[in-house]
Amino acid sequence: MTEPISLRELDAISVDRLQGVGEQRRASLEEVQIHSVFDLLTHYPRRYIDRSHEAKLVDVRPGQQVMVVGDIESVTSRRTRNRKSIVEASLSDETGSLKLVFFNQAWRSKQLDQGLTVALFGKVDLYRGHLQMTNPLVDLVGDRTGKIVAIYPQSGKAGLTTWDIGRWSTEALRRCRSRSIVDPLPPRYLQELGLLDRMQALEAIHQPTSMSDVLNARDRLVLDELLRVQLVLRMRKMRRLDRASGVKHKVDDPLLAKFVDGLPFALTAAQQRTMAEISADLNSDQPMHRLLQGDVGAGKTLVAMHALLTAIAEGHQGALMAPTEVLAEQHYINLYELAKGLEVVDPTTLTGVRPLSIKLLTNGVTGTDRRRVVKGMEDGSVDLVIGTHALIQEGITFSSLSVVVVDEQHRFGVEQRSVLRERGRDDGRWPHLLVMTATPIPRTAAMTVYGDLDVSTLNELPPGRSPIATSWVSQDVEQVWDHVHSEVTQGRQAYVVCPLIEDSDKLDASSAENTRQELVTGVLSDLNVGLLHGRLDAVEKHQTMEAFREGQLDVLVATTVIEVGVDVPNATTMIILSADRFGIAQLHQLRGRVGRGSYRSTCFLIATEEISEDARERLTALEESNDGFALAERDLELRGEGTIFEQRQSGRNDLKLASLARDRVWVERARDLAAELVDGKGSLEQHLLFEDEIRWFVERRDDDAENLLRG
Repeated sequence: MTEPISLRELDAISVDRLQGVGEQRRASLEEVQIHSVFDLLTHYPRRYIDRSHEAKLVDVRPGQQVMVVGDIESVTSRRTRNRKSIVEASLSDETGSLKLVFFNQAWRSKQLDQGLTVALFGKVDLYRGHLQMTNPLVDLVGDRTGKIVAIYPQSGKAGLTTWDIGRWSTEALRRCRSRSIVDPLPPRYLQELGLLDRMQALEAIHQPTSMSDVLNARDRLVLDELLRVQLVLRMRKMRRLDRASGVKHKVDDPLLAKFVDGLPFALTAAQQRTMAEISADLNSDQPMHRLLQGDVGAGKTLVAMHALLTAIAEGHQGALMAPTEVLAEQHYINLYELAKGLEVVDPTTLTGVRPLSIKLLTNGVTGTDRRRVVKGMEDGSVDLVIGTHALIQEGITFSSLSVVVVDEQHRFGVEQRSVLRERGRDDGRWPHLLVMTATPIPRTAAMTVYGDLDVSTLNELPPGRSPIATSWVSQDVEQVWDHVHSEVTQGRQAYVVCPLIEDSDKLDASSAENTRQELVTGVLSDLNVGLLHGRLDAVEKHQTMEAFREGQLDVLVATTVIEVGVDVPNATTMIILSADRFGIAQLHQLRGRVGRGSYRSTCFLIATEEISEDARERLTALEESNDGFALAERDLELRGEGTIFEQRQSGRNDLKLASLARDRVWVERARDLAAELVDGKGSLEQHLLFEDEIRWFVERRDDDAENLLRG
């Protein structure tokens, strides 16, 4: 009997093996990341048109959200005085006509040829007495007929119609039918979960006869995607636990008590809880592997310091790695202040103790200073080092590193975190690892993206923090600068954030250099305005930030280099120019640079009315909420999931169909299934079909398979 065809085999078959896919068509398919038959079969429809529910234009009314199908009658394009594009088209069916308007989508004029049949999704408005859709979703239907029509993503831009993709998918499935497609999920799980087998699911998602077919197929294929990810994460975790040993720390040392007692404020309940969770990890000989997440201003740095002091109290070392020099320097300033008055045991001194030693190591630390820090790390006289990637450069070693903290961990790869840990002790024991993020993560995302880590959450802000008043400003921007003058008069400071360092011919967005020049020669000519961006050298960055911290600058014009970690309690105003170019998480992070003191703070989001619907939803969400976790859920809904394992595998989306926002139940089930399938040594030896599939899944990425599975 012929064996079913595996996903590995499907991935090895080029799409040009299909009828009608020549050199030109293959190039078009590659534009939408379809290289193999596997890519084609997992290029899922983004929606379906039930032709029995399409609205006729004669029945459409203003204010309705509708789907209409018709023919393009005419297309024109023009540019406004500020060089923004406007494409206008006329759509008609046998009952009437409709005007279409697309802002900043110049490519639509090439997509919408006269006579083309399209499906449109959007809201209908009445403009100057005529029905109009603004920036609707457009699907190229081609000559596909039938009750349920599958619509595929991005087909128009690549010169491919939905009909093309559907025809090739149908052919591929027909050719697979004689052997079927491997289903590694044991039959008892299919029965327990009420799922289709993989072949049935793929046929139903591409060639449905009803919408219930689509829903059933989606459930099974969503589980496939989530389960592959969860299996990798579970294998990572179990292999790490099976082989690794760490340093068991005492968690009741007087140094820790002195640190907590010396704080000028009381810890929040959330801080106490997360400290207890981390202390339990450090009190084990299994190395900690924990994610600490919390909203902006929730006090993660304090929790991290407590973990680092746990190591230092017993004569070991701690290290904190940050992604930028600005953030590393901010951490150094904060931790240095927290450590004042703390002493560690040192038998070489007359008193038997010495002040706790904290040092900074970045690429900006050079010469004698650098050599002194590196030597102190090697001989153990430096207790805690804060740095950037400089901590993992060749030649950097530690005397006895037992706790590692990685801040804004999403900016580092698995390999970078591993290198720092491996710079630790040389007796075979691994340092404990705490990774932090100030970007709140929805529960399902945390379970999926960080499924190999234990998760602690700071979901409580310190008392006295008031919400930041946030406004989207599209007109009357002068009021914003009036507000800045008013705040500066009261002794406060302001940030102005731009998406670009310098002007670009390709992007219509504010640049930091040009904005500062305009402000100092215009509306803020009477104020001291500084400039901070990533291209400045380390000395300039340091001098600028120090001047702002000390109040020598009234306003700081910056790029997103100030997104995380910058702490200036006197700053009360955040102005974000071209705010529509930022995502929700980034906007929330930037907003969190103010409101850090006792003064009322304000955030202005500057963007014109001529922005996309998604951008409108992002800015509105920021206006309505200061809750980072609620915003994270909204962000997940709007943005989607993207690539799960590391950012550098661009074009390889781990979740093509599954939605962490929508498929919470299947995330849970996938995690439970992975726990059942993977043994205590991180192996799938009892499930060989899964073992081969997971190895292929990892290998097809640009990662070393063993490294990714090892974690």
